[in-house]
Amino acid sequence: MARGQGEHAVVLGASMAGLLTARVLSESFSQVTVIERDVLPAGAGQRRGVPQGRHLHALLCRGGQILDDLFPGLTKQVAEAGAPVGDLLGNIRWFLSGHRLAQVDIGQPLLFATRPMLEAHVRSLVKGLSGVTFLEGRDIIGPVAAGNKRRVTGVRVRSEGGAEDVIDADLVVDTTGRASRTPVWLEELGYARPVADKVTVDVAYATRTYRLPPDVLGTDQLIMNFWTPDNPRAAGLEKTDDRFILTAAGLLGDHPPTDPKGFDAFVASLKFPDIPEAIRAGEPLDDPVAFRYPANVRQRYERIRDFPDGFLVLGDAVCAFNPIYGQGMTSAALQANALRGLLASGQPLTWRRHFQAMAKAVDDPWTISTSNDLAFSGVTGRRTPLVRVVNAYLPRLHELGERDPEAAAAFLRIVGLLEPPATMLRPGLALRVMTRRWRS
Repeated sequence: MARGQGEHAVVLGASMAGLLTARVLSESFSQVTVIERDVLPAGAGQRRGVPQGRHLHALLCRGGQILDDLFPGLTKQVAEAGAPVGDLLGNIRWFLSGHRLAQVDIGQPLLFATRPMLEAHVRSLVKGLSGVTFLEGRDIIGPVAAGNKRRVTGVRVRSEGGAEDVIDADLVVDTTGRASRTPVWLEELGYARPVADKVTVDVAYATRTYRLPPDVLGTDQLIMNFWTPDNPRAAGLEKTDDRFILTAAGLLGDHPPTDPKGFDAFVASLKFPDIPEAIRAGEPLDDPVAFRYPANVRQRYERIRDFPDGFLVLGDAVCAFNPIYGQGMTSAALQANALRGLLASGQPLTWRRHFQAMAKAVDDPWTISTSNDLAFSGVTGRRTPLVRVVNAYLPRLHELGERDPEAAAAFLRIVGLLEPPATMLRPGLALRVMTRRWRS
C-alpha cells in the first residue's frame, strides 16, 4: 500500500471538483487517474461538460485561499495571465434587497477569472503532478464491485469507438456534478438512494460579452444587481481580461430572452440603472447564450445507512447551488480540503467519515444559497424558523450596509465563505440593525 491508503485512485470527471480531488489524492496514492467524457481543450476553451462555463464567474475569497494552498502562487499566476483582482467590497458594486452597499476596501481579494481560464490553469498544474494521468473521451458506465457488492474495485468505461474496459482501483471518487448517476448505481448494487433536499427555483441565465471602455466601471471590477421579491430579475457585469461579461438571470420562470432585443429589454428592467447605462457605452460581441438551473439539490449521503467501501462522492454531485451566488467552485474547494484533512489524519478513509466531512463543508454555502432563494414565496422548499428569521433580518442588514461599511463588510465576509452565516446575528451588529430599523 502506498502512503497508507492504496496504490491507485480513480476520479470520475475533470471538473474543478475532479481536478482538486486528484490534487488531494496525489498526496496519498501513488497513481491517480482522472477519467473524463470530454476531450479536454489544450488551453482555456469552452467544453460540453461545463455548460455554465460561458457565464459570469468569480472565485470567492475562501476558494482562493484553498487553491493557493494546494497550488502555491496559483491566483497570482492567473492574475498575471490577465484575470483582474479586486476587493470583495471595495471593487464590487453590490445591490442587495434594493440597497447599494457602501464601498470600502476590506482586504479580501477576489479573482475575476473566467471559468475556462481558471480551470485551464488548474488542469495544467494537475497534469504536471507525478503519478496523475488523464483518460479523455471516455463514457463512464458505472462502478465495478466485488462479488458481495461490499467494495467497489474499479470502474467500467467506454471509449469513443465503443470498446469497453474496466479500470481497477483502490478508491473511486465520483465528481461528475449535478448529473451524477451515483444514486442509480447504488440501486443497481443493492443499496438505497440517498435522500435529497431540493429547493426549486426555476432560474435561467443568459450571457453576452461586450467590448466596453476600460474605465466604464470606474475602479469597480463587478456590478452585482440581485433580485428582490418585487423584481425577480438579476444581473452581473464583470470586467475580465479583455472584455466584459454580462449575465442576466430570472427566477421562477421569469427568464431572460436570448434574442438580442429581448435581452436588452430584460436588462433595462433592472431595479438599478448602472448595468444598462454601462453597456450603452460599447458594443456586443455575440448573441446571448442561455443556461437553465431548475433547483438547488443536496444529496444527504451523510444520512445513508449503508454504502460500498472504496467509493466516495464529492462536489456538485453532493450539493449543487443556484449559480448566481458564485459558490460552486469554492464549495468544491472546501470539500476537497476536507478530504485532504481526512487523508492526513492517519485514520482509515471510510465512506462514513468522508460524508460527514462533506456535509460539514457544504452546510454554510447551502444555508446561504437556499435562505436567499426561499425569500421568494414561489420557491418551493422547507422554510425552517431560522430561514424565516434570516429572511426578515437580511433586508434590514442590507439597509444598514448602505451607510455602514462595517455592516456591509460583515455580510460580505459571509458571502465570501470566510465566516459562518451565524456571525450576522452577533449582538453588536444585530443591535445596530434593529436600532436603525426602529428609528426608521
